[in-house]
Amino acid sequence: MPNTRSAEKRVRVIAKRTLRNRMIRSRMKTAIRRYNAAVAQGDVNLATELLKKAVSQIDRAAAKGVIHPNQASRRKARLAARLNGLNKAS
Repeated sequence: MPNTRSAEKRVRVIAKRTLRNRMIRSRMKTAIRRYNAAVAQGDVNLATELLKKAVSQIDRAAAKGVIHPNQASRRKARLAARLNGLNKAS
């Protein structure tokens, strides 16, 4: 339990930020999951469309500080590499 008023406020603020971060991270992971499903099916057109959405969600998460910018860059590079591999295979 917090002992001071400022500590009580920090608890409230952290709870709000945790919910916001969880929501942003969940949207990002859902977009990535949908993209990976399209790649697994081999649907290049759908995967290309979903890659744009996934990259957008990753960039938003990085801009809001939910993930580190280097992690965002790494995730985007790996997603793009999967799409490039799919294009070469077909």
